[in-house]
Amino acid sequence: MKLTLTLLLQEYAITRLASDAQVPPWVGTDGLTSITRADDELSIVCRADHVPTGIPTEKGWAALRVDLLAQLDEPGVVMSAITPISSAGLGVFVISTHLRDYILIRHSEMNHARQALTQAGHKIL
Repeated sequence: MKLTLTLLLQEYAITRLASDAQVPPWVGTDGLTSITRADDELSIVCRADHVPTGIPTEKGWAALRVDLLAQLDEPGVVMSAITPISSAGLGVFVISTHLRDYILIRHSEMNHARQALTQAGHKIL
């Protein structure tokens, strides 16, 4: 499956808080935002410039939006995007919503990821 991906312009951060933490107001409402609560953590992805100083976080992530509007159970969409990146020795952080998938890659590895994706036949806008 050949995909078109759009590089989002903002820098993103991935933050892990205690599982019983409240969703902080600094998360914001613009850009890609994902809030996932599990038994052992509250994981937040948001624009890096929203995270205040002193909050333990990993900044420096770029986000690629998979532009295919696939069915929720359509096989192969995420795998098509992450296989070339993983084969290039790079890590990813994946977020899925009802409509789309997002692939987060460290900014410092974006050129390498872009090359791997285009060599696999994907298009990056």
